[in-house]
Amino acid sequence: MGGGHSSHCEPDWGAIERARREEEERVQRERQEAEEQRRRAEEAARLAREEADRAAREAEEQRRREHEARLQAERAARAAHEEAMRIRRQREEAERARRIAREQAEARAREERERAERIRREMEEERRRQAAAAEAARLAAIAAREEEMRRQRQLEEEARRAREAQEAAERQARVAAEAARRAQAEKEEVERQLKKGIQPVVMPTADEIRAAKAKVQYKDGVSHFAVAGVAGSGKSSLINAFCGMSNSDPNAAPTGVNETTLEVSRYVDTLHAEQLAWYDVPGSGTLKIPDWQYFNSQGLYVFDCIVVLFNNRFTMTDQAILANCRRFKIPTFIVRSKSDQHILNLMKDMGYDPDEDGNQEQLYKSARDQFVAETRRSVQQNLADASLPDQRVYIVSNKTLLGIVKEKSPKKVIDEVELLSDLYNEAYRSNQSVYSSSRTVLNSSRSL
Repeated sequence: MGGGHSSHCEPDWGAIERARREEEERVQRERQEAEEQRRRAEEAARLAREEADRAAREAEEQRRREHEARLQAERAARAAHEEAMRIRRQREEAERARRIAREQAEARAREERERAERIRREMEEERRRQAAAAEAARLAAIAAREEEMRRQRQLEEEARRAREAQEAAERQARVAAEAARRAQAEKEEVERQLKKGIQPVVMPTADEIRAAKAKVQYKDGVSHFAVAGVAGSGKSSLINAFCGMSNSDPNAAPTGVNETTLEVSRYVDTLHAEQLAWYDVPGSGTLKIPDWQYFNSQGLYVFDCIVVLFNNRFTMTDQAILANCRRFKIPTFIVRSKSDQHILNLMKDMGYDPDEDGNQEQLYKSARDQFVAETRRSVQQNLADASLPDQRVYIVSNKTLLGIVKEKSPKKVIDEVELLSDLYNEAYRSNQSVYSSSRTVLNSSRSL
């Protein structure tokens, strides 16, 4: 056993070397893969930073655009506010101008009344002086005759004195005759004015005023507005529009081609039943009453305001109503109704064809402007011919007026909003609640 071969073997250095090289290659590959992963991570981080920078720039640009948009919106809001303030100032200036015009008109009317009253007093004083002179002449003549009879038996001196008294009486008689001639001339002048339709100043008695108020059911705290005009001018339709009713409503004022009102009729305003009453006055053409008697015969002196309505022409009756309203200090509104019908007729004269809508809007504007200008010029001339102060005429359509009263938004508006505003302002002077309850209607119409 001791002389046998040893069992220890030499290591396989070749295998060990190969294993070492493989391990180094594996480590080298892992190192390269780690480097590649690191490079890809750095590239991804770079791309992420670039994307973040781009997103930040886009966010900044978006914030800048939003800031500019806010600035533009603020500028637009300021411009709109300034425009609204400008429109408000214009309206206030227009209202102030209307108020000044009304005050000036009232001042002129007051001066005219004072002058007329002064002339009346002077004429009355002159009549008294004439009557006193005539009575003195009569008494002097009687005294002269008695003196002559007594002094026939007296001396020549007494006869001379009688002749002197007679001469004095004759002088007084001549003065009385001249006064009588002037009185006759004044009488003839009054008769001439009556033939021309000029109404004399006739003030109603207290009993007549009480009877007229009872006839129209006059109540304190209520504004009483009358609509007057010739037959067929559309008074009933206008009253229905003011009261917020169509002509077909059960409580509406009756309408028709012929005059349907033969006596003053009272209608309740549906919006202001406790504060405002409307009255339809018979057309003068339906009554056998001269123009100058129409005002007093209908008791128009008891109303708080009178709307003088005309359709095609301004008549002597309209002039008489306006003149008497000035005497009685009653506010008046001159209104021309049925404007939509007149404008349509003008459009047809201009070549309007209902089957062709291309030029309808332009034709309507031209016809409306022509109708408004001609109406205002005609009324201004009629007022000047009647020696009446100039006064605004309101040009309206009953259909449009009814739409505004019902808080709708009609498109073709002329003077309807201004008429309602001025009427309610007039009612406000005597009854504040009318104006307060009407502000909703007016405010809803301001944008028209």
